[in-house]
Amino acid sequence: MYPKQHFNPPTQHGHKTNARKVEIMRIHNINKVHDLRPPRCGTVFWRAAVLACSLSLLLRATSVLADHGDRDDHGSRGHGFNRRGDILIADQFNNRVIEATLEGKIVWSFGLGPNDFSAHSIIGCNDAQRVGRFTLMAGTGTPPNVIPQAPNGAVDNRVILVDEHGRIVWQYGQFGQTGSGPNLLSTPVQSTWLPTFHVLITDQGNNRIIEVGLHKHIVWQYPGSNTNASDQLSSPNSAELLENGHILIADENNSRAIEVTRDDEIVATFTASGTLGACAFASRLDNGDTLLTDTSNAQAVEVDPHDKVVWQFATATDPMSITNPLPTRAVRLSDGDTLISDQFNNRVIRVSHAGNIVFSYGLPLAGGTTIGNNVGYDLHTTQNGLYAPYDAKVVGNYTGLTPPFDSDEDADD
Repeated sequence: MYPKQHFNPPTQHGHKTNARKVEIMRIHNINKVHDLRPPRCGTVFWRAAVLACSLSLLLRATSVLADHGDRDDHGSRGHGFNRRGDILIADQFNNRVIEATLEGKIVWSFGLGPNDFSAHSIIGCNDAQRVGRFTLMAGTGTPPNVIPQAPNGAVDNRVILVDEHGRIVWQYGQFGQTGSGPNLLSTPVQSTWLPTFHVLITDQGNNRIIEVGLHKHIVWQYPGSNTNASDQLSSPNSAELLENGHILIADENNSRAIEVTRDDEIVATFTASGTLGACAFASRLDNGDTLLTDTSNAQAVEVDPHDKVVWQFATATDPMSITNPLPTRAVRLSDGDTLISDQFNNRVIRVSHAGNIVFSYGLPLAGGTTIGNNVGYDLHTTQNGLYAPYDAKVVGNYTGLTPPFDSDEDADD
């Protein structure tokens, strides 16, 4: 589907060049790009092209280290940012993304907390993904009359890529603006970095999935050319690129997940044999099954290729759970556990295949109505509270998810 983008580092005496040296070479190439002088005409376009090219080169440099995590030259683990196995959480109403250790110690964050509604935070963050040493995140804003901190709501319709120092290096969409025109979004609930250095954005309020290049042009979208009434989206909540080049979409308010081709054709539909409620997320597992997050029925459901339920876990069975916690993300891990963002129970739970909670991030359940009574905010640990976490992933673990850097021979490269 896409042209391959391979990088073969130079070798010496049959050994691969040290990854960090390769990174330095890439960054050196970025400086060369900036040394080029623009032509007399088309200056704005030229600057945009140089920026996109520079960012692409920088991301390629970090992709060399993506498999190594934050380690020193001797292979020992670092003591902070970007360690394999850490948990990346979109802490929605705390207006931040955090990285925490397995024990919940916060080692990195972006966003200033539940009372900050400026562009310096990511308001109502619904999704976060680590891309090398960068973090891609989707801000959806906060609707009116949902939380006491923002009774009138707060508008944030941005997908941003930030470096480890919190600097925004790429952005699509605008803070404080809503729309469907160029560089405008309406409630972008999820974003997926593609191996082609494009970004797949679930633009929920506009009922579309768009693929955007670093130059901010839309290169593909669904429904696109498909005008069949039954094939339209209703409040889509996620989109993942599959190994076969198709796109798997959680079509939330149509209570289904659909697999679509690049020609805008639906080739598979999953409804858990007709039992699926609002579908908040869908991912394709290595065994060919599809993992669905059934938010309105408060459960994660795995179905086989024939849409038969083969595994499920409900999040509202604890006596201290609220009635409708609306979990929003269930992600399978490489060891068989499932990481679930149990949104309005204000926790992220790691569940074994046997259905046991093996770890929980956030304060203990404490009852409540619409949102649990265990809301919390802390700069040092997740165990002093989260606020409606919408998404959680394990750094370096892409089981069922689109890997940001992919060099195999499948159609998702």
